[in-house]
Amino acid sequence: MPRGETSGEAAGGSAAAWSADVVDHRRTVGRPPYEPARSAQEPLARRGDVRILGTVGAISCVDSTGRTRWTHRCATRPNAAHLSGDRVLVTTDSLEYTPWGNLGPALLLDLADGRLVAELRGERAAARGGERFVLGLEGYDVFDTWEYDRDGNRTDAWRSYGHYVVGTGLRVVEADRQVPTNGRVVRLLPGGVVERGPRLTDPLPPEPLVLRDGTILVLDGGAVRAVGRRLDSIVLAELDGVAGDVRARSMRALRWDGDRVMAVVAEQHADEPSRCTVDTWTLALRRRA
Repeated sequence: MPRGETSGEAAGGSAAAWSADVVDHRRTVGRPPYEPARSAQEPLARRGDVRILGTVGAISCVDSTGRTRWTHRCATRPNAAHLSGDRVLVTTDSLEYTPWGNLGPALLLDLADGRLVAELRGERAAARGGERFVLGLEGYDVFDTWEYDRDGNRTDAWRSYGHYVVGTGLRVVEADRQVPTNGRVVRLLPGGVVERGPRLTDPLPPEPLVLRDGTILVLDGGAVRAVGRRLDSIVLAELDGVAGDVRARSMRALRWDGDRVMAVVAEQHADEPSRCTVDTWTLALRRRA
């Protein structure tokens, strides 16, 4: 899901304002540390007393009392929802394998009654202000992000795709699945302009974390990198023992553990792919004076 900046510290957001220490490193052997499955009652999105729920074949809007305002039937499995104004954009997984894998349609719905406004195509999305959305897709020479208005009309397009960070502008932690990667952290500007920031070494970085001042934390191969609002970048920590070949890894994740950051790298065993060596680093963040 897209990450959002959580405060109005617009003057901040410099990567150099942060430092980090590795305070713990653990190694275990076992199954990959998958994220727990989302329960049917866990909202895909919420705003005020509005909650968007998704189950196989249905998208529902529920209020804080549990009353269902509407249900939209679909032939897919909803996986994420994004609210902007009086619209909700829901990305879905197909129940059958397609040339695009399990990619299902992205459904733009009227938040008032669940009416289908437009059926779009994309894997990841984010809500912007002014009842606008961005929707992206990668594969088959597609590496694109498109902007849509409240009626599903395309209003802009960029040659970029990855994890979206919405705030003072729109930044992308790119994921191109190419080795060597051409991915960067970029900013998308009006008119299809892509402002290029620091290069990445990981072709498929995990979902980033966003600090209160808008600084992005990226697990980039064997390093945790900070990227500021102006796309300035520093390496906060090198993770000892991470294999150089990112293709060998089955999973990477960056997570909050209270006010600390956990970086997780799970590498499959060549002779037993169902087992992994799982390394977990705990980082203590500090803001420089």
